[in-house]
Amino acid sequence: MEISAADQIILRMLQANSRERLETIAIETGLSVATVQRRVRNMKADGMIMAETALINPKSVGYAMTFLIFVELEHERIDQIDAFRRKAKAEPQVQQCYYVTGEADFAIIALAKDMEDYEHLTHRLFFKDSNVKRFRTSVVMDRTKVGLDVPLG
Repeated sequence: MEISAADQIILRMLQANSRERLETIAIETGLSVATVQRRVRNMKADGMIMAETALINPKSVGYAMTFLIFVELEHERIDQIDAFRRKAKAEPQVQQCYYVTGEADFAIIALAKDMEDYEHLTHRLFFKDSNVKRFRTSVVMDRTKVGLDVPLG
């Protein structure tokens, strides 16, 4: 899908600060405030802008640890894949979950307060699921770059 230069500016500015003033965006794009407002509304309706959210420092709310977890399922039937997806989506400590190719079936980014909290998470997600064949975990030493920014032209 091709987007205009003005739309790229709008998206870039909102990606940097979702609360950016429409007036500021209008100045940067050379569009009227009403036009910017209409374009943003359309981008939301079309699903181009999926959500507006605050980026919270996990440590500031007690989550001192981040984990990368690679999960292999025993059976890859669509109903079992969907069941695992639902479980991962429902787990508040799972920040991201990807269905992937390669040695693992899923790659997960999860938070925990400490190792005991992580152990409880593994019991909820993996040990109680007979379709989880194995999982491998890497502990994040440093959150070097965190974000979901999409590169824009």
